[in-house]
Amino acid sequence: MNYGVWNGYLCAMKSGSVVLKWTIFIALALTWGSSFILMKRGLEVYSSEQVAALRIFIAFLFLAPFGWKYINKLLLRSWQGAVGMGVFGNLIPAFLFTKAETVITSALTGMLNSLTPLFTLVVGLFIFRTRVNWWQVFGVVLGIIGTIALLQIGDKDERNTDVVLGTILVIAATLCYGISVNIIKIKLDGVNAVAATVLAMYIIGPVAGIYLFTTDFIARLSLPGAYESLGFIAILAIFGTALSVIVFNILIRESGALFASSVTYLIPIVAMGWGLLDHEIVTWMHAVCIAVILGGVWLVNKK
Repeated sequence: MNYGVWNGYLCAMKSGSVVLKWTIFIALALTWGSSFILMKRGLEVYSSEQVAALRIFIAFLFLAPFGWKYINKLLLRSWQGAVGMGVFGNLIPAFLFTKAETVITSALTGMLNSLTPLFTLVVGLFIFRTRVNWWQVFGVVLGIIGTIALLQIGDKDERNTDVVLGTILVIAATLCYGISVNIIKIKLDGVNAVAATVLAMYIIGPVAGIYLFTTDFIARLSLPGAYESLGFIAILAIFGTALSVIVFNILIRESGALFASSVTYLIPIVAMGWGLLDHEIVTWMHAVCIAVILGGVWLVNKK
């Protein structure tokens, strides 16, 4: 991996390359929207905890060789923000999402992931005292209504034996994302996006690795399809965690938070598409509910 490539991206964006911005935007939507089906493939052989630990550990191993150049005094002074970013933005959600997918479909998980901007606002309001407008509050209410409706539809899906638990786990994960976004804004403002991501992975990666090897992960490598599932998890880790987080932070800095955060609107659509291809139950009512949630997201992001 050559970080000179990222510098080339930055120069292109600064010169007003609209095509490049949209290319990165669509690539992120496809990458993150595909994360849920990749988790599902990993769960075919490994436990939810192992899939989560592998995702973090592989991302850490991928970034580790390049991290030394970013460890400096300025970055080390931001270690608290990096801890918050790593724990709330990566570690905890990874375990919550994979556990959720043991009881609900990957499509429903992807739909519920769109709640992240709503929790970003709520956390900013109640913890960091961020000022909000009445339409943003209404947007949160719309999101809650859409989520409750999704929950009711999920109860009618005979394959989802504990949709309430799965929904709660995904909501908890998006809450963690909301906390992470606010931490990044407050604690990591002005810190290089690549450096922050690398430091966060340096902190949580070894923890995930140590935990992984306390499980029966090695024994499961002898199971049928083990390496195929491991390959899907590696794709999830490298593209869905290591590279995408870096690119997303760059996109925020160069194109603005509003443009970058709009990727949220496409992620559930991609997840629903993968769900349909994998013969999961996705109805027009799911589409209506996600439209309500995304309407709330739009209001939350409205300036």
